[in-house]
Amino acid sequence: MDLNLLVALDALLHEASVTRAAERLGTSPAAASRKLATLRRILEDPLLVRAGQRLVPTPRALRLREEARELLQRSEALFAPAPALDLAHLRRTFTIQASDLLLTGLGAPLMERVNAQAPQVDVVFAPEALEGGPALRQGEVDIEVGVLGDLDPEIRTEPLATATMVAVARKDHPLFAEPITPLRFARVPHIGISRRGRLRGPIDVALAQYGLSRRVAAVVPSHTAAMILAATSDLVCLAINGWLDSILAALKLRSFTVPLDVPPMAIGMAWHPRHAADQGHAWLRRQVRAVIDTLVG
Repeated sequence: MDLNLLVALDALLHEASVTRAAERLGTSPAAASRKLATLRRILEDPLLVRAGQRLVPTPRALRLREEARELLQRSEALFAPAPALDLAHLRRTFTIQASDLLLTGLGAPLMERVNAQAPQVDVVFAPEALEGGPALRQGEVDIEVGVLGDLDPEIRTEPLATATMVAVARKDHPLFAEPITPLRFARVPHIGISRRGRLRGPIDVALAQYGLSRRVAAVVPSHTAAMILAATSDLVCLAINGWLDSILAALKLRSFTVPLDVPPMAIGMAWHPRHAADQGHAWLRRQVRAVIDTLVG
């Protein structure tokens, strides 16, 4: 079905004149006449018939006139550009997946921006349990933020920042009594952070370059648990430089430079292309980007 015939049908039935319908359609009377002939054949009704010097609609045409107008208006609305994003009245729930370390710094300032601009938008912060799976593809997660690992090939990504890792220990830890060398750093007991219970990581690779190894005395599934444990023990753990200063102060923790050549952490953002033209999703991505810029920049 040629939907252009709907436009022609609307013009012909409302004008009841081939000439005026042609002017309305921006075409010639001959072309409008051919459209009328096509419509007569399809609908099996003359639609417009001669009554003296003018054309008058048939009963079928009268029944179709308003229905054709309504269908045309609905079609025009269907193909119209999306309305401008109205943040004040936007009602939506977004799901963001990130590690607790990132959420500790990202969560509060992001929600402050969201609430100020779109007070009816809710955000669900999902754990990394879905990481490396098809959560973005399946629509379970709107945005993933963090160290991006294995992603489905169609997933879109954007680098956000490069963060330096620092070590953290309680303020009165004996480690701070002297300069912190690779050897002294290796000799203190460490906290490993792994949801899968892994004992080794980039720190171990860097220590091996000095012929050193460390003791991972405890492995916890989150950075939050690691910091709380470090605050009440002689164990040390890792955090992002400058990201959690207020939290470290509240826990009476002190950060220090890792005396090793540890590669920085690349923080990125990932989303499924189904959201590429979604104005609300694009707005949320801008908010995440702005917060990360503030925290790391």
